[in-house]
Amino acid sequence: MEPRNYRMVVSTTQDFVTASAEADRQLHHWLGVMKLYDTSVLDEGRNEIADGVTLDHDVTAGRHGSYSRWRLRETRDAAQGTWQSTVVVRSGSRTDNRRTWLQVDIEHQPAPGQSPIRAKTPNIVKLLLEALPAQDGLAEVGTVPKYIEPDDVEEVIEELCEPHRRLPVVVASVPYGQDAEDWTAKIVEPAFRHLSGLAVMYVLRPEAHRAFNATLEYHPVFSGGIRTYLPGVDPAWRPDAQRHPVMSRTTIEANPHRAAGILASLPQRVALRHPLPEPLNTLPVQRTRPRPASDDSSLAELRGELRSAEALLEEAEQQQEARDEEIRDFRRQLKEAEDRDFEQIVENDQLYGDLQDARNKIRFLKKRLEEAGLHANAHTAPPEPTDRPSTFAEILDRMGEFERLNFTGSAKKTRDLDAQCIGNWVTVAWDALHALDAYAVASAAGAAGGDFRHWCDNLPDDCENRFPSAKVKMKESETVGNNTKWRRQRTFPVPRSVAPEGKLFMQAHLRIGGGNTVSPRLYFHDDGPGTGFVYVGYLGQHPDNTQT
Repeated sequence: MEPRNYRMVVSTTQDFVTASAEADRQLHHWLGVMKLYDTSVLDEGRNEIADGVTLDHDVTAGRHGSYSRWRLRETRDAAQGTWQSTVVVRSGSRTDNRRTWLQVDIEHQPAPGQSPIRAKTPNIVKLLLEALPAQDGLAEVGTVPKYIEPDDVEEVIEELCEPHRRLPVVVASVPYGQDAEDWTAKIVEPAFRHLSGLAVMYVLRPEAHRAFNATLEYHPVFSGGIRTYLPGVDPAWRPDAQRHPVMSRTTIEANPHRAAGILASLPQRVALRHPLPEPLNTLPVQRTRPRPASDDSSLAELRGELRSAEALLEEAEQQQEARDEEIRDFRRQLKEAEDRDFEQIVENDQLYGDLQDARNKIRFLKKRLEEAGLHANAHTAPPEPTDRPSTFAEILDRMGEFERLNFTGSAKKTRDLDAQCIGNWVTVAWDALHALDAYAVASAAGAAGGDFRHWCDNLPDDCENRFPSAKVKMKESETVGNNTKWRRQRTFPVPRSVAPEGKLFMQAHLRIGGGNTVSPRLYFHDDGPGTGFVYVGYLGQHPDNTQT
């Protein structure tokens, strides 16, 4: 599910009075100059500043802290719903009163029957970040990316590993041979255009590239690519690298507009899911009531008050529906997370069982060799395999080695994985293809005994090409199957002898890697009983679903 709302949470070293006054000035500029609303007289409470536009303002100062809060509601066309923008300036907690918190929320509350519209980075965020020194942990938060020079590498690594960091850090790398300023203006800034307030932005100069990647051995930034470092980076742990997604230079240059949207989705989701700091989380709900009419009010004024009360009631219903939709969305996400966790538990359990079986066999064979007097052979390490491919491009070059596999997919999408490859993806893909080929031979002979998952669970004794069945899914979810766009992404070429249209919706797929937004998948179609082949229609980045 794509994040729909926008949220910025940062802090500033300015005191509350200074920060609140500056926020008030920037708000007047945003409303009066950029939006052309009437801001000549703005009081506490509700202000009607245009037809269908209200601004609610409340201020509190006391021993439990101070805050200023503005809420703008724009309903220019009832059929299009309401845009609500909230700006909060909040003093720090009693244990940390050296900083002031800033929060900006933008959300679309749709009209009945309408779907919510995704919020983009508002101009008020850029005004605030340019007017106030904002921070997240040790890092400065701005509206434009900062360059990482060789002398800055150690400081940036410290920011990445800072335990109290809330925002992702997005690092773009300038390719060797490219001018850093030109590359930033042409490629990086368009790609980063939605990230203000959502992430800390950096551009890694070529001369700092080697030192940066040497320190982050398992979390490098590829030349010309972009990497998003989520909070909680552990540079010494290889599996942690899969949490921090990469975007290749090819993807960025192919469609900068789409790349910008993809880059913003994860930071936007992180901002909405991350618990608010205690000072912001304890703010009372903002409630606005119509000002009471005087005793001598005319009938027309009383009717006006009634309309105001009805508008507030409608507003409350909109707010409640928005909160209910958030709850439904979180429940969907929780269910999907639980399903993924269960699949991971099953896969880990199966892999652990396979590992224990392999260790038992090794111990047994060592003992037999020792009993036969072959002590040296029993304790000699096996040679490293030299015939395995090291890249996805090499896998494509060697597809002819498989007896019953036919690759019909996009070679470009497979090669693109090499610019984003981490961990053992190439090895897993190669093992998957060998297992599929062994199955295809049996399927063509009518001896498979079931589908590929069944084959993996019941591998013949004479077959050495094992693949974990927990990584095999023979069918997509109904959500994917019923989504026209997602179904189209899983429709791949096949010979017309297999499908008259020359293409087929493939559901069966293998999980080659996981843990980040690339998460490679291999899609295939078994036509062993027909043409005698298994057709690999896709090997590439995870197609879209509710999580990508």
